[in-house]
Amino acid sequence: MNPTNPPAWFRIVAVLAVLWNCIGVYFYLLHVGAVPGPEMSEAERAVMAELPGWSTAAFATGVFAGLLGSLGLLLGKSWARLLLFLSLVALIALEGWFVFMTSAVEAMGPSTYAMPALIVGIAILLAWLANTGVKRGWLS
Repeated sequence: MNPTNPPAWFRIVAVLAVLWNCIGVYFYLLHVGAVPGPEMSEAERAVMAELPGWSTAAFATGVFAGLLGSLGLLLGKSWARLLLFLSLVALIALEGWFVFMTSAVEAMGPSTYAMPALIVGIAILLAWLANTGVKRGWLS
């Protein structure tokens, strides 16, 4: 299949995706203590203590695969699809565990659902975009 040029909006979304995933990497670095952050409340510390070890690996996989996949979108590379699907799976596992298997909602209120839903929603859109890009020949 001969690659075709993607529409302008595709490139704009790819740039926004890179920026979004840079924010995710920053929050991962906060999570592991690599960069200083604000002091957490007692309730937030209790919720973080509930997270299993694999959740840190899922967090890392989600944000770094998301960042590399978004860069792949920007560069027009078909491997972006694999990375963005990997990111989606990792983020569903992480955010699902956080919302449904911890005391986050009880400790921080029902608004705790909002950010995980946004994160997974954007991951779904980016995986769909990469799949569409491959099918339409925008990514080679």
